[in-house]
Amino acid sequence: MDRRELVERAGRGDHDAFAVLVTASATRLDAAARLILRDPELARDAVQNALMRAWRDLPGLRDPEKFDAWLHRLLVNSCLDEARRRRRRPIEVEILSADEHAAGGDAARGVADRDLVERALARLDPEHRALVVLHYYLGYPLPEAAASLGISLPAAKSRLHRAMQGLRLTLTADVPVRSPQGGRTA
Repeated sequence: MDRRELVERAGRGDHDAFAVLVTASATRLDAAARLILRDPELARDAVQNALMRAWRDLPGLRDPEKFDAWLHRLLVNSCLDEARRRRRRPIEVEILSADEHAAGGDAARGVADRDLVERALARLDPEHRALVVLHYYLGYPLPEAAASLGISLPAAKSRLHRAMQGLRLTLTADVPVRSPQGGRTA
């Protein structure tokens, strides 16, 4: 059964077809929500809310070919809603073990790099993080990412530019300087 048929069947109320669609997307949705919200519990809530909205609103989806983009838009909106509701809640960062993160190579370096990127992303506001996640993590072209967020293409370009500037500043400020002998100097 092709994806279009699954979407059409799910839109008519077929729970099994919807389960297949959700199972295929769940890992990426969760990862995207974690990147946007920086909190695993909030991310799970956002994914759950997005999936509930998807089930409820699926009969109104006009083009089954756009299911994935529509689902990602629901997720981003759900993440932004969660961020607004919990603005004062402390941010928790979940660090995976070296075994989960690195499948070869220097595991310690991979964990350090991941931590550096996590801290840089955490300093962006949720709207900027959402755009970075849509464009760089989920691979959306910038016009589609802008449409998903309900902003114009020039606004998306400006936001992405500011977000990348902020990430660069944070990353360069947090990178320790190494001496020629390999030890840290700062």
